[in-house]
Amino acid sequence: MGLAPYGEPRYVKTILDELIDVKPDGSFRLNLDYFDFPVGLKMINVKFDNLFKRTSRIRETELTQDDMDLARSIQEVVELVLLRMAKSIKSETGEKYLCLSGGVALNCVANGKILGSGLFEDIWMQPAAGDAGSAVGAALFAWHEILGNKREADNKHDKMYGSYLGPSFDIDDIRDFLDNFNIPHEYHEDIEDVVSDLLVQGKIIGWFSGRMEFGPRALGARSILGDARLPGMQKKMNLRIKYRESFRPFAPSVLEKDIDKWFEIDVPSPYMMLVTQVKKEKQKPDKDSHEKLFGLDRLNVVRSEIPAVTHIDYSARIQSVSEETNKRYYRLIDLFKEKTGCAVIINTSFNVRGEPIVCTPEDAYRCFMRTEMDVLVMEDCLLLKEEQPTWEEKGDWRDELELD
Repeated sequence: MGLAPYGEPRYVKTILDELIDVKPDGSFRLNLDYFDFPVGLKMINVKFDNLFKRTSRIRETELTQDDMDLARSIQEVVELVLLRMAKSIKSETGEKYLCLSGGVALNCVANGKILGSGLFEDIWMQPAAGDAGSAVGAALFAWHEILGNKREADNKHDKMYGSYLGPSFDIDDIRDFLDNFNIPHEYHEDIEDVVSDLLVQGKIIGWFSGRMEFGPRALGARSILGDARLPGMQKKMNLRIKYRESFRPFAPSVLEKDIDKWFEIDVPSPYMMLVTQVKKEKQKPDKDSHEKLFGLDRLNVVRSEIPAVTHIDYSARIQSVSEETNKRYYRLIDLFKEKTGCAVIINTSFNVRGEPIVCTPEDAYRCFMRTEMDVLVMEDCLLLKEEQPTWEEKGDWRDELELD
C-alpha cells in the first residue's frame, strides 16, 4: 500500500493474463505454477521471477522504480477483485452495510475505494482483521449461535470499545518499575497539557496509556506521536525511530468532531482502516514535482498543511479519536489543537520494525532507549531522554529482529 503511489500500473495486464483469473463477481483463481506457498516456505518461485524478468529484492537494498511499479500493479488488481466482490454482494443481498475481515481487510486503500464507491451506506472493518480476529469470531459464534444470546446494535457504536481490550498498568505499577531501576522521571497531574507543549516544540513522544490495543494498529494506547505539520518528521521518524524505509507513510490521529474539516470523509474511522484524501483546501498542490521528480525523490515535497501524514497522492490513513473511547488521548489532541489550530497529530505504533507493539512498561522503556525518541510518557510519568543513564547492550539489537 505504502509503495504503490510511487509506481505506475504497468504490470496489471501481465498479472491478469498469467497469475490470476478474476470473474465478473470477484471470485478468482490463482495460477499456482508461479507460487510456492502451498508446498514450500516462500511465497513465490523462480517462474514468478522470470515472468517479471527480475529476482526478489534483497531486504534493505535500495528500492527501484520496478519495485514501485510492481507494488502499484498488485494493489490495483487487489482493488479490482474487492470492488467486483462488493458489487456482487450488493446486487445479491441488497444490504445497506458491509462488514469486512480477514487479512486483506487491513488494506485500507482498498477499503477507502469500497466506501467511496457508494455501493453501501457504510462499511465496517474488524480492527484485528486476520488470524488474531478469528478468536473474536469464534467467541461471537458461541455466544449468539450456540448459547442463543440476542444480537443488539444501535447503529452508532460497535462492541469493540475502541479496540482497547488488552492489558493495562496503573500508575503504581509504573512508578514501582521506575523506582526499582532508579529511572529518572517526573510526575505530572496534567500530563496531556505538558505533552501537547512538547509536541508543539517538535519532540517525538512515546505514549503509553491505558489498555493496549487489540490488533495491528496503534490507536493511542501504545503509540509514537509527533507534530504532523513538520515537513521532515516523516523521514526522521522512519529512519531514526522505526528503523525502516523512509517512504512508509504515517497515519494521522484526528479529533472525530473535526474529521471532515481535514479529510474528504464524513464518517468516523476509529481503527485506522480507511484511506481517503486530505481536504482540498488543506492541500498544497505542486505540479512541478509530479513532472520533474520520480520515485522516492517525490517524498520530500510538502503537499499539505499536515505534510508528515500526507502521502504523495494526497491520501492519508485516518484514525478518528473519540472522547468516549479514549478520553486522555482525545484531550491531548484537543489541547494541541487549542495551541496550534491543528486537530491532527502523527500516530505510529510504539515499536521498531520487526518487533511487536510494546505491551509492558519494561517494553516501552527498552524501545525508548534503543531509539531516538525524545520523551517517554507512561500514564502520568514523563521521562526525558537527556536525563536517562547511558543505555548499553551487547551487539546490535537490530540483528535480532526479522523485517516486517
